[in-house]
Amino acid sequence: MQVSTTFYEGFGGAQLALHRLGTGRPVILLHGLFSSAEVNWIKYGTAAQLANAGFACLMPDLRVHGQSAAPHDPAAYPPDVLARDLEALVDHLALDDYDLVGFSLGSRTSARGVVAGLRPRRLVLAGMGLEGLAGWSGRQEFFIDVIDRFGTIRVGDPAYMAQQFLKTMKIDHQAARLLLGTMADTDPADLGALTMPTLVLCGDKDNDNGSADRLAAALPDARRATIPGTHMSSVTEPAMGAELVSFLTSPA
Repeated sequence: MQVSTTFYEGFGGAQLALHRLGTGRPVILLHGLFSSAEVNWIKYGTAAQLANAGFACLMPDLRVHGQSAAPHDPAAYPPDVLARDLEALVDHLALDDYDLVGFSLGSRTSARGVVAGLRPRRLVLAGMGLEGLAGWSGRQEFFIDVIDRFGTIRVGDPAYMAQQFLKTMKIDHQAARLLLGTMADTDPADLGALTMPTLVLCGDKDNDNGSADRLAAALPDARRATIPGTHMSSVTEPAMGAELVSFLTSPA
C-alpha cells in the first residue's frame, strides 16, 4: 500500500495536506503539536496497522505543520481554527460515518470539534489528560516560551527537548505563535458532548497533558488503555496501532 497526498481548503482557503493510506472504513487521524502525519502515524507503522485491519486512514497535516500552509496573517488564526479545519475536512470528504483519532494536540482538536458538533462513531483521545483540555493555558504558555527563547535554551532546561523538536520539524515560529493563540481551555462541563464510545490512550510514562484517568472518568462513555512510553515515545510503539485497531473493531 502506498500513501497518497492531496490538498484541501481549510478555514479561509488555507491549503492543507491530506495523506491517505488504505481502503475501507474512514478514520481521521490527527497528529500532535509540532509533529506531522508522517511522524505520528506513518513512520512507525500505526497507519499501516489500521489499513491492514480494513480502514481508510485520512491523515491531515494540521495548519502550520508538515506540508500544510503556515500563513502569517493573524486573520488566518481565529479561535479554534484547527477545529474549523477539521470541520472543513469532514465537509470536503462528505463524511457522515467515520471514526476520529487524535494524539496530544490532535486529541484537543478532536474534542473541540465534537463539542462544536462533529459526531464520529467512535473517538480516541491519545496522549491527553483532563488538564490538557481544561488547563491548556499552562501548556500554551510553555510552548510560547519555547518559541520566544528558541536557540538559547540549553541542555537541562525543561524546554530543551521541545526546542530541539521544533528545530527538527522545521516549524515556522511566527505561524506557530499565532496558532498557539487560537487555543482556549475546554470547560469540563462541555465534555458531556463527547457521548460516543471513547478510548483514552496514554503511555505509562506520559503525564505531559495531565491525568488520563481523570479524563476518562469525566467522559460519558470512555475506557482507559495504557501502552509503553513517554509522551514522545508512545507514538513509536506498535502497541499504539494495536490498541486503536482493537477499539475501533470491537463490537458496539
